[in-house]
Amino acid sequence: MKAFRCGDVVPGCHAELLGEDREAVLAQVDAHARSAHGLVPDEDLLRAVAEHVRDVGPAPRSG
Repeated sequence: MKAFRCGDVVPGCHAELLGEDREAVLAQVDAHARSAHGLVPDEDLLRAVAEHVRDVGPAPRSG
């Protein structure tokens, strides 16, 4: 699992986004940036986000 804290890039935001991999987190970042901050993620923003995506361990097993 990977995680990203929006506040690492947008001060004051408390959202934490989780995904199975970096691409899943970045897809959520795109939606969050648009809906919560009115931002259209560009290359610079996505680069800054990618620098803060971290490993939080294995994905939970279902079943």
